[in-house]
Amino acid sequence: MKVLVVGATGTLGAAVTTLLATRHDVVTASRTGRTDVAVDITDPASIAAMYERVGRVDAVACTAGSVPFKEIGDLSREDTVSAALDKLLGQIELVRRGLDAVADNGSFTLITGILAGEPVRTGSMSSMANGGVDAFVRGAAVELPRELRINSVSPTVFTESAEAYDAIFPGFPPVDVSAAALAYRRSIEGVQTGQTFRVGW
Repeated sequence: MKVLVVGATGTLGAAVTTLLATRHDVVTASRTGRTDVAVDITDPASIAAMYERVGRVDAVACTAGSVPFKEIGDLSREDTVSAALDKLLGQIELVRRGLDAVADNGSFTLITGILAGEPVRTGSMSSMANGGVDAFVRGAAVELPRELRINSVSPTVFTESAEAYDAIFPGFPPVDVSAAALAYRRSIEGVQTGQTFRVGW
């Protein structure tokens, strides 16, 4: 199986790549360019160019997408647009542009997070983006052609970054990033569609 991992240079992306590479032909993509192919998921043309370069794949696993963490009163219009364009609309565009690039019976796996259901202070943009992605996954699952599947992975804070995010996620039990990587494997190699696989919550 040929799997495209988008966001492969991040903590989660690296874990997903390492796990899947033992079983599949993995192609990596990221904004940094330190991967097989460069892509900016906020730019539709960049996404289209990535798919053209990579060619036919059996699965797309996205671990990319960022949002600002600010008090709601401190959010600017640019902050809200950035959150929507990156983690939410960027992943939706990844699916839209990938419909013809993913083989029959293939899959898309997107990234959301615990803030879709467990809000924290400064996390409104993450809650918005995560909730939007989860809703998109449910809606898209009933429309995708050629038996394509789509799911999302929704982890809590990772053990590997718990110290850095302790003030934002007070008292949240962390999970190892490897647990979230397993959820990607479940989505890619399994049969379910329209699901949000929660990890650690």
